[in-house]
Parts: sequence; structure tokens; C-alpha cells
Amino acid sequence: MPRRFLLIAALLTVGLSAYRPSLAQDAAPPRGAGKGEEVAESNGSRPPDTILTLVEASGSIGAMIILLSIAGVALILEHAMTIRRTVLIPKGLPEELHSLITQDDFTKAEQLCKLRPSYLSYVVLSGLQEVRMGYRAVEKSMEDASQEQAARLFRKVEYLALIANIAPMLGLLGTVYGILLAFKKIAETQGAAVASDMAGGVYLALVTTVEGLLVGIPALGAYAIFRARVEQLASEVGLVSEQVFNNYKRSRALRKLSRQNAPSPD
Repeated sequence: MPRRFLLIAALLTVGLSAYRPSLAQDAAPPRGAGKGEEVAESNGSRPPDTILTLVEASGSIGAMIILLSIAGVALILEHAMTIRRTVLIPKGLPEELHSLITQDDFTKAEQLCKLRPSYLSYVVLSGLQEVRMGYRAVEKSMEDASQEQAARLFRKVEYLALIANIAPMLGLLGTVYGILLAFKKIAETQGAAVASDMAGGVYLALVTTVEGLLVGIPALGAYAIFRARVEQLASEVGLVSEQVFNNYKRSRALRKLSRQNAPSPD
């Protein structure tokens, strides 16, 4: 996961950097603009603020929020590729394992699990390692392995929750800092400050608030979606792993019953 996540984050950063010059060129008014052009801008012909111009206006706090947004998008893309049924429960694997275990070919079943690593194969492999101890040992081992894998996936998606909490807090920090700058202007002018003197601080406060919410809300929504998906797939893996050992469980029960009903030697 770290290698894939870093690759996606690097690609997003490079793409954002490549896109930056054109945005900055569109947003910045040309130097030497005359009075007529200023009037035109005031009439609404000035290009609207872009995301990057807003980040530049918010300073270092905005830079931290944009870094969190890159990390959040990278995590969402990575989870979308890895936390899905075809990855955790590969197609055809349950049927192959069921056939091998039914034939008591546990060695080939273990080799298959190692050749096709996944959530399901890890759980079944843990059960196969206890197969000589009976089905109760197999069941307990698979249950522990499933809980371990589910906890690992939950830890992965927790980073989205962390971003969802930190981004709005950084936005709040920018809000407080912007208001602090505005009141500093009032203090420096001994109450004679006009609206234009305080506009910079108020603008910073509003921009960082918006940035924090724009990052935090999608991250929180993605966290809820992926957490629900992990819970669903973990339950499905538990059911599939039990079905894989169905015939083994039945044959063990029949053998035990036949031994109990066998006539004792005189």
C-alpha cells in the first residue's frame, strides 16, 4: 500500500504543478493595465479566482491543506483499487480451494493460497495450517486471521478519517489567524482602519475555512464508504471461507459418528 499510495500522490503533485502556470497566467492581471482595464475588471470581466489562486492567498496554511487534499485523493484512489471484491476474494479461488480441500489435497491448497495472495487466501491458509487438529481448530484459526485482516484494512481507511478531522481544524486555524490580522490593523490605526485595511485578514479567514471544508467533507464521506465496504467484505470472506471447508467439516463429522457407532471388540 505505501508504494502505490506514494506513486499516486507523486502523480497528482506533478499534474497539479504542470497545471499551475496556466492558472496563474489566467488569474493574474497584466502589468501596466490602464484605468480602463481596471474599470472593466470591476465590471466583472476579470477571470474568477481559481483553486490555486485561493491557495496562494491563504499562505502556508493553505499549502498544508492542499497537501492533505493530495494525500486524500491518493488514498481514495488506492482504496478504490484495493478494497474491492475481485481483489479480496479473487474470482474462481473459492471453487478451486473447495475442490482441493474436498479431495483432502491440503498441500496443493496451501500452494494455491500462496500463489494467489488475498484476504480469502490468507484466511483459508490459516485454517489449512490447523487442519490436522480438526475443524474446531480450523474455524478458530480462520476467525482470528479474518479479524487480523479486517483490522489491517480498517487501519488503512482510518487515514481518511484523520484527514477529515485535520483539514477543517487547519481551516479554523486560518480563520482565527485572519481575524487576528484584521484586528491587528484596527489596533495599529487606533480604530481608524477602514474596510480595505481589514480585507486581507478577513479574506484569509474565509479562504482557509472554505479550503478546510472542501478537503474534510469528501474525505469524511470516502471514509464512511470504505469502512462500510470493509465490513461487508469481511463478513463475506467469513462466509466463503466456511463454505470452502463445508465438505471437510461434513466428512470429519461422519467419520466421528461412524467411530462412535462402530461395535466395540469383545
